[in-house]
Amino acid sequence: MPKKKNPTPLRVNILFFSVFILFSLLVLRLGIVQIVHGEDYKREIDRKEDVTVNNPVPRGKMLDRNLKVIVDNKPLNAITYTNEGASQKEMLQVAENLARIIDQKTDKVRERDKKDFWMIKNPDEAKKLITNQEMELFKNKKLKDKDLYKKQLERITDNHLAQLSKQDIEELAIFRIMNSGYKFTPQIIKNEDVTSKEFAVVNENLDMLPGVNATTDWNREYKYEDTFKPVLGRVTTSNEGLPAERIDYYMSRGYTRNDRVGKSYLELEYEDVLQGKKEKVTNVTDKAGELLEKELVSEGQRGKDLVLSIDMDLQIAVEEIIAKELWTAKSSPGTGLLDRAYVVLMDPNTGEVLTMAGKKIVKDKKTNEIYLEDDALGNILNTFNAGSVVKGATVLTGYKNGAINSSTRFDDKGIKIADTDWKKSYRYLGVLNDINALKLSSNVYMFHTAIRIGNGVYRYEQPLNLNPQVWDTIRNSFASFGLGIRTGIDLPNEQTGAKGVNYPVGKVLDLVIGQYDTYSNMQLAQYISTIANGGKRMQPRIVKEIRDPDSSSDQLGPVYISYPPNVLNDIGVEKQWLDRVHSGFEKVMQESGGTAYRFFSDAPYSPAGKTGTAQAFYDGPLRKKGDKPMDTMNLSLVAFAPSEKPEVAMAVLVPWAYQGSVDHRANLKIGRAVMDAYFNLKKNSGVIETVEEE
Repeated sequence: MPKKKNPTPLRVNILFFSVFILFSLLVLRLGIVQIVHGEDYKREIDRKEDVTVNNPVPRGKMLDRNLKVIVDNKPLNAITYTNEGASQKEMLQVAENLARIIDQKTDKVRERDKKDFWMIKNPDEAKKLITNQEMELFKNKKLKDKDLYKKQLERITDNHLAQLSKQDIEELAIFRIMNSGYKFTPQIIKNEDVTSKEFAVVNENLDMLPGVNATTDWNREYKYEDTFKPVLGRVTTSNEGLPAERIDYYMSRGYTRNDRVGKSYLELEYEDVLQGKKEKVTNVTDKAGELLEKELVSEGQRGKDLVLSIDMDLQIAVEEIIAKELWTAKSSPGTGLLDRAYVVLMDPNTGEVLTMAGKKIVKDKKTNEIYLEDDALGNILNTFNAGSVVKGATVLTGYKNGAINSSTRFDDKGIKIADTDWKKSYRYLGVLNDINALKLSSNVYMFHTAIRIGNGVYRYEQPLNLNPQVWDTIRNSFASFGLGIRTGIDLPNEQTGAKGVNYPVGKVLDLVIGQYDTYSNMQLAQYISTIANGGKRMQPRIVKEIRDPDSSSDQLGPVYISYPPNVLNDIGVEKQWLDRVHSGFEKVMQESGGTAYRFFSDAPYSPAGKTGTAQAFYDGPLRKKGDKPMDTMNLSLVAFAPSEKPEVAMAVLVPWAYQGSVDHRANLKIGRAVMDAYFNLKKNSGVIETVEEE
């Protein structure tokens, strides 16, 4: 029989061939990995993460028109912490070590913070606050982790919290700050009252305080703490950080939560330029989050500087005058409601505000102490019936609408409209033209002017039928001077005033003598500036220019933005009409019989202006809900000087000045003293003049 062939060698060959194929595929795959994708995988292994952090810089300064520093940055010793990837346990250890070195305020620590911290410090006791049944429910996924945590918090008693020592609470206060910031972003642990000893000991022990640094911080320093304080505004602290109501806005612009920002007035209004250019640092980490190195991307630059139009020497002098005359007036009978006074000085040709001052008498509710408080913002936030100071606008409105001309004369006899009390001047003044009507402050002349503007005819004891359009005609004209509308000043929250109802139409007679609508003192300053400069309504400005910081020194840098005078509108009157109003205003102060002659007749600077007294209702802080309206008198004064070539315009407002017949004339006393202060300061030092930089 033939011999059978053994199949084993065939199977072995197939096996070897299969192994060969597999090895070939493996070699091919390794080749692809190493040759084709080798660099990609190497980069993945060596992967780094770049985290860019913006470090804050000091804010820009504020200076007055003569370059005196008003607001600066005061350097402070500071202790900071930067989380560079530390665990909670490591952060707690650092906080514990730091609490032994520094005294830390604990007023920001809440009860909830203490409960959380107690559980961290006492994990075993915290577990005992959960029942076995609740733990079973948790294991069976019928209770969530947050539910258990909530139950633990609810079961922590005062006795538990009493276990935390004073140093524990300080450690918590530090840990709370450390845990509140972003990774690689410095958090200020302490920057107030850091003693030299604390600063030195922290520096000596940085090796046991990873992430902690002893460095220099800054705090806003207001050189004239009690002067112009509200207008300058304030900055948030590092604890406050970004205001909650604007956090999205700031975060979208590259701010961090604990950045200090302007929170009111100039600090807020010019935040974008005061904040400065932050230092940018890139933190390079490996894929595990460990910090490898820091790279400086761009150096920081402190904020730009604001040069204000305010003259601080003049501001201080005016505030002292207001304080003196306010206390003096307060000693007069019938002044129980008097509590404030306001003054604005403005360059009528540029709109630059030289002084914006206000003082208010307040009473401490706890101690009953009575003292003066800065109320400069009252010049734009509060509005009042201003009285006869608006009569210059009334006369010019009459001219513009053809109601009067240079030949128009009215008898100052009082007028009697049906179902209305007599409306008259403070006394009978005779037959007057427009100039003498301003000099003597005739109400009746203004009444007849308004009646003609409204196409009406006055008849004794008859109804006054006027075109209702008279309201818009007069108010629109007044607005062209700045009365009853926003002046455009570069400060927020400016108020426009209250407008009386347009009924009955005869109330328009009160409007034209300043006893119906209300105006702010800043509006009065813009109004008199418009008359003084020839009919151009100038935008009032507090900030003259913005300067770049000088990188090589602490001096002012080049001009970044300069704000030229801005004409908002022209009142549209002929020069001869304006000349007649100027003449009337000069007679008010320089001719016998003028309502301010007794106070300004010997002034060497040729003043011109208009006085005002308004019957008003009191609506101040002493008024209680449900009280009947109390009658009171507001005092005002507008002026400019010299009358031939005006360089300064002034508005004075003393609301709720007196009740009854005693008139202390605080408006005129303040006005004369303020004008004297302006010209004396200019004569003696020349500091009011604009400073030109070479």
